[in-house]
Amino acid sequence: MINCLWALGAAAVAFSIAAVLGKVLIPFLHKLKFGQTILDIGPDWHKKKQGTPTMGGIMFIVGIIVSAVGCFVIRTVVDGNVPDSQRNGIFIGLIMALCYGLIGFIDDYIKVVKKRNLGLTAIQKLILQFAVAVGYLLAMTYLSGDTTPTQTLIPFVGYVELSWFYYIIAAVVIVGVVNATNLTDGIDGLDGSITFFVAIALMLIASMVSNVGGVITSAALAGGCMGFLIWNFHPAKVFMGDTGSLFLGGIVCAILFALDMPILLILVGLMYLVEMFSVMLQVSYFKLTHGKRLFKMSPIHHHFEMSGWSEVKIVCVFSLITAIAGIITIVLVYFGVVQSGAIKFA
Repeated sequence: MINCLWALGAAAVAFSIAAVLGKVLIPFLHKLKFGQTILDIGPDWHKKKQGTPTMGGIMFIVGIIVSAVGCFVIRTVVDGNVPDSQRNGIFIGLIMALCYGLIGFIDDYIKVVKKRNLGLTAIQKLILQFAVAVGYLLAMTYLSGDTTPTQTLIPFVGYVELSWFYYIIAAVVIVGVVNATNLTDGIDGLDGSITFFVAIALMLIASMVSNVGGVITSAALAGGCMGFLIWNFHPAKVFMGDTGSLFLGGIVCAILFALDMPILLILVGLMYLVEMFSVMLQVSYFKLTHGKRLFKMSPIHHHFEMSGWSEVKIVCVFSLITAIAGIITIVLVYFGVVQSGAIKFA
């Protein structure tokens, strides 16, 4: 019941800040002419979105950070019985997410201000993204107080020791999910809607394993996404940009790593992975068949657009799939972790 109240509070604060910031930030971005440039490689009808303000992710970034940090600090003052590993894990994770948001901001800035449509080069992005991932993993090892930093929890299996392989796998997973979340941001409301349902699942999982930091941060993430969707749902008045999408990928990873269960990304982050692998399959198939395409366009949400689906229908279907995957994930954690007694309740 107490976790529920903190979750509601965190969600309400993040929602309010993100929603209200839209009233101020969108006109400001218009004034600065921070409009999105629509590339020719996208669907033709996306051209009408030319000039829609980008970098709107700032709205939910501020809301989520203020809400999560504020609620967690107040919760700690009210009840000091919050394990150091939870507190440090969440704060280090928020810093990681902010760093990814900063990389996205630099990318967006180059696109809209410097008029370089592609922003940072792929190599520049990967170097910065891996640097952040490595910094996060080192911080989690040396500052979180975790005595088993290279272990990960797998439902129905228990804690698995990965030794130094953990760092390689974890860094690849973080960078992969961050970029997958970025690829998901291709039509109005898609990334925010999917992440909202991911956040709800993570909030319930964090509550089940008594991780108050995870509960608060997940609730703040859900509230921030919902506040942003007021302005981003079709027809979008603002786009989150790489600023927002990279931040979302970072914070989703941060929560799951704080729970010691990044493997859950396979299910709870299913649609992120589908988007990413659709691009990889498209590129591979194109090269192997000397110019043939597996999908009409990738990422896969564009394939459905080209097949006649409306943006709203795509968002609804992808969100429903995410919600179902989230429910399955919750059930797996309940029976494979909580009921089995595998979790180390801190």
